[in-house]
Amino acid sequence: MTTATEHAIGLAVPQQRHGISAMLHDSWVIAKRNLRRMTRIPEIVVFGLMQPVMFVLLFSYVMGGAIQIPGTTASANSYTQFLMAGIFAQTVTFAVAGASAGIAEDMTKGLVDRFRSLPMTRSAVLVGRTLADLVQTAFTLLVLAIVALIVGWRIHEGFPKALAAFGLLLLLGYSFSWIGALIGLSVRSPEAATSAGLIWLFPLTFISNAFVPVSSMPGWLQAVAYWNPFSATVQACRDLFGNQVGPVSGGWPMDNAILLSVLWSLAIMAFFSWLSVRKYRSAIG
Repeated sequence: MTTATEHAIGLAVPQQRHGISAMLHDSWVIAKRNLRRMTRIPEIVVFGLMQPVMFVLLFSYVMGGAIQIPGTTASANSYTQFLMAGIFAQTVTFAVAGASAGIAEDMTKGLVDRFRSLPMTRSAVLVGRTLADLVQTAFTLLVLAIVALIVGWRIHEGFPKALAAFGLLLLLGYSFSWIGALIGLSVRSPEAATSAGLIWLFPLTFISNAFVPVSSMPGWLQAVAYWNPFSATVQACRDLFGNQVGPVSGGWPMDNAILLSVLWSLAIMAFFSWLSVRKYRSAIG
């Protein structure tokens, strides 16, 4: 609130704006700040690209000839077609670590306290951060798709369906970035945020249909894998890319993978964005 002295000397004290338009504007300002930081520190993008590219090369050339998909003969090319949807999905979800570490760093360095003193919507800090991560993830997917084409991966269902598949991947990645935001707000250091952002992802991604057929797993684990949100997006992308190799089983989750992928992503986004904004507001008072 302005004082009589401030009015007397002609100071204009900005007031915090409200509403969706204000939130979107403030979020875009924060997103641009994070994107500029990525361009000034290109190592963030370069090292973020190295891991998924290494996964593609190692799985395709080292393990591809040894893993047989039911209904096919063991070959590196058939496994590459099966593999790439899983690598794409793994890449977008592993971006959680960057989101959690970035928010934890902003919290520990006091940057969020500076934001709090500005007339901006409180949720904009988190929305802006996750939007910047989404842009970086999209760039990573583009580079990874080029590498995949080089090693023999192909799209068989046309460009529009391929765009829809990448849209599902980005939706999954954006929903998971809100989990990263919550982790970043809940730990005390960027190092802890990186570890906490990755450790739970390994069972999620490997107990799925991403790297091996679910039919090779124990019976009790197959149900978990089929209903895994990660599996739904992987199967949806295989359907849209035309990369399904061998027969598909799993009942309703795999028969309706596109619908289930969207539902899972929207549910995760709604729940964890609500928790993250609530945590952020309690953290800054």
